[in-house]
Amino acid sequence: MAASFHEAYGIKPHVIGKIQLGFTHYSTIIASTTFVDDLDNPEVFVPALRDYAEKLRRSHPAAESPGQPEPALLLVGTSDHYVRLIIENSAQLEDLYRFNYPTEELLNALHVKDAFYPLAQQHGLQIPETHIHQIGETVDQLTQGITRYPVILKPGNSVEYYRNKFPGQEKVYRLNSAQEVGDVVARISDSGYRGTLIIQDFIPGDDTFIWDSVLYLNTAGRAEFVNFGQVLLQEHEASAIGNYTAIISRFNRDVMTQLKDFLEAIGYTGLANFDIKYDPRDDAFKVLEVNVRQGRSSWYATAQGHNLAGYLVEDLIHDKRREPGECAFVDEEVLFTVVPQYILRKYVTAPGVRDDVARMIRQKKVRNPLYYSGDTSVLRRAWLAVRAVRYRRKYANATWAQPV
Repeated sequence: MAASFHEAYGIKPHVIGKIQLGFTHYSTIIASTTFVDDLDNPEVFVPALRDYAEKLRRSHPAAESPGQPEPALLLVGTSDHYVRLIIENSAQLEDLYRFNYPTEELLNALHVKDAFYPLAQQHGLQIPETHIHQIGETVDQLTQGITRYPVILKPGNSVEYYRNKFPGQEKVYRLNSAQEVGDVVARISDSGYRGTLIIQDFIPGDDTFIWDSVLYLNTAGRAEFVNFGQVLLQEHEASAIGNYTAIISRFNRDVMTQLKDFLEAIGYTGLANFDIKYDPRDDAFKVLEVNVRQGRSSWYATAQGHNLAGYLVEDLIHDKRREPGECAFVDEEVLFTVVPQYILRKYVTAPGVRDDVARMIRQKKVRNPLYYSGDTSVLRRAWLAVRAVRYRRKYANATWAQPV
């Protein structure tokens, strides 16, 4: 997101968080980085952001020049938890910041998965066969309803789930028997988590069966762009499954229209990111979840010429929005990656897709936001070089191997 703002406007964003991250450490396109202990604590979050805004405004030249307009502060959350805190505390932040997110009621309908899946089906979206288990209920009844393995198990409320840490905690579990389901449910229950668990039919296929879509819906609730991409690779560490490391842009007007119409129908606003998997057993794209924010890999929309920061600025700062019916169905070709190209050549093996990867590498259509040319930090480039070398070992030693 920092690269998107800098590329579009030459702006260096201010960053506030809990800890230093290698991705932003030493960066020359970030104006300042501020760390606040327990920033994800609701009692800390609002005072910290209000103090932060006041400090930024006092440091702005307008503070020394009477009659000059105060700077507009655009607030962008980059994790589920921060987005939730912004939405839940919007009334205490909107006098200082501008942001575009859905209501708290809609956030819960989308993030709490046992609410999201029925909502998606009501609007014609297909989902995997799904079972919802409430912690505290008997596991035997749950497993009797599962007709085939493997299954995917994930928390219904990911924010609450990560508040209850335990050894071996994973983002997503792939389980091969009723015994494994029972063991994982027991461990999660013992951690103190009291939400629901989602158990879904595992759709066969490697990483290239996963698809992604990014949309922006303006403050009037109208979609301004929608794209579509085929995942080439995701992180293969159990704690990071679902974080995509490479995506190739695609185009499917029918699926893109379905996603756009769904979000418009429920009154959504802001950036959204869908995770989808293609099921070859019935030739259907099935929605796994929707993120109420941009994802880590959503920058490929910027690479296609639809700068994520630009949509926010035009809407929230310049008060400019596309007219109804002017939604852009993006068809620009790009290969997004945050891993070295040798990883793509080795681990993307699907017929046809592998050929597309080779062609786009030859045509120099590969884009990596970590190597944004506007960020000139030599120290950061050194960190990225070490990171690139480590990816060889990470993929070679990966324990998450999806059956085809």
